[in-house]
Amino acid sequence: RTRLEDLKLVLKRTQDQRNCILAAIAKSLPIWSIKITKMKAIYHTLNYFNIDVTSKCLIGEGWVPTLDLELVQQTIANGSATAGSTSSFLTILQTKKSPPSYYRTNKFTRGFQTLINAYGMASYREVNPALYTCITFPFLFAVMFGDLGHGFIMFLIGFWMVIDEKRLLRVKGGEIWRIMFGGRYIIMLLGLFSMYTGFTYNDTFSKSFNVFGSKWRINYNTTTVLTNDVLILNPSTDTIGTYPWGMDPIWQLADNKIIFYNSYKMKLSIIFGVLHMIFGVCLSVENMVYFKKYAYILLEFVPQVLFLILLFGYMAFMMFYKWVQYSPTTDYEPNQPACAPSVLIYFINMILFKASPKLAGCDMYMFSSQVTVERVFWIVALFCIPWMLIGKPIYIQCVRAFEKRGRREEYVEKIDIQEGDIVIEATLTDPVPHAHHEDEDDEEEEPISEIWIHQGIHTIEYVLSTISHTASYLRLWALSLAHAELSYVLWLMVMQKGLHFGGYPGAIGVYIIFWAWALLTIAIMIFMEGLSAFLHTLRLHWVEFMSKFYSGTGYPFEPFSFTAIFEASEED
Repeated sequence: RTRLEDLKLVLKRTQDQRNCILAAIAKSLPIWSIKITKMKAIYHTLNYFNIDVTSKCLIGEGWVPTLDLELVQQTIANGSATAGSTSSFLTILQTKKSPPSYYRTNKFTRGFQTLINAYGMASYREVNPALYTCITFPFLFAVMFGDLGHGFIMFLIGFWMVIDEKRLLRVKGGEIWRIMFGGRYIIMLLGLFSMYTGFTYNDTFSKSFNVFGSKWRINYNTTTVLTNDVLILNPSTDTIGTYPWGMDPIWQLADNKIIFYNSYKMKLSIIFGVLHMIFGVCLSVENMVYFKKYAYILLEFVPQVLFLILLFGYMAFMMFYKWVQYSPTTDYEPNQPACAPSVLIYFINMILFKASPKLAGCDMYMFSSQVTVERVFWIVALFCIPWMLIGKPIYIQCVRAFEKRGRREEYVEKIDIQEGDIVIEATLTDPVPHAHHEDEDDEEEEPISEIWIHQGIHTIEYVLSTISHTASYLRLWALSLAHAELSYVLWLMVMQKGLHFGGYPGAIGVYIIFWAWALLTIAIMIFMEGLSAFLHTLRLHWVEFMSKFYSGTGYPFEPFSFTAIFEASEED
């Protein structure tokens, strides 16, 4: 019994000692894990180094941003001094390898740069579309999401995440939360721009504000107004001017509101789309100038921008000209105010070389020389197609032939060796005129046949995509109209029903119905419609805009970083 008691005492003391040791280890375990992770990362990186001939030092090659060279050199010197080891030094090497791409971003621009990098990392020193996306992305989104009330709610959500970002940075949320919080400045701008377009559309939860006073007047007597459900207002006689900004609020009461908004938003979407694509084509000039491909400006940019402007730029011009030239009071004959022609019919007839139909009492064309101008534009646009097709391959052939002749003259020379009266002529040639160094990343020359094939595909793709991309911008009109009508249906079928109740039960019913309407508005109009408009805007930038100048074939600069290593381990 005494021995058993002694064994129990020994086991208890052993267990207590083990618990004390494990408790002490538990306190140090996170620190040890961090140290081990850092040591593994350091040794893993050191494995990429090479050992010099004397086996006394390690040589590593890597990329360093030019602006940070002094910082890196100072850091290496400080590390060597702290360790008390052999001093390390940094040497700049000349190489023809393509460097990685690195963009310095801040809290505001990081979200937009992430959207661009999701398409593909830019090649080194290529034009970065993220700078322009900071404005074009929220604007095109707002064209589809134009509602002052919905935009204000979205702006408040983004503004809350921006103001309280220090506290929210410590919140451990899921992947969806991290994506939303990372794009908090994008959300705030989307809401701000949507408020602007909503004010222009004069649309707030499907209702309008009479801010500047409607410019329409009813010229009917009281009996006519009270006995007729529908009244027709003539814009040539029942208006006293133009609404100062955006839409006149009376259009919310009109039966032909959808027809009017259809025409207005459809034309706006085409105009914005053509301007956006022309801007994208113009950005390609910056790439050509920086990479010193000046000939490509004449062989690619000029025919591309001419083809785009002479066809779809001309169509956008005709829309503006129609708005300026025609008005409700344009009368070519008495009682004939509807002489405004269809721009689409003009454009189709221009392509088919057909004469436009003449309306009774109206001129056949908008201006006298319209037929001549349209035929010249169409012929020049057709000439741009073979210009794009054969210009670049012929230029590359000529450049290669010139370079080949230049290399032959460079590596072949005659040397006269004179011995007494005998003259010996010898010809020396470089045995390997195209030798590559090991540190170079030069690619073999592409065969000229493949260049012709690629240029043919590129030409066909550009010509067809010019048409399809212009039509693709009609999604601005379609989603804007759908957003406005869905908001109207929510108000008509939910909120307006509650406003018809009376008495105390009606007050309770309005309270309940309001929260149901608010929940549906936030869930459907803000999140679902907002996500739809966001994805369509992303598509317009990736495909219609960036395809005009952006290759996205580079690779990112990924410096050694303990923070990135720990974030990756946490995600795993």
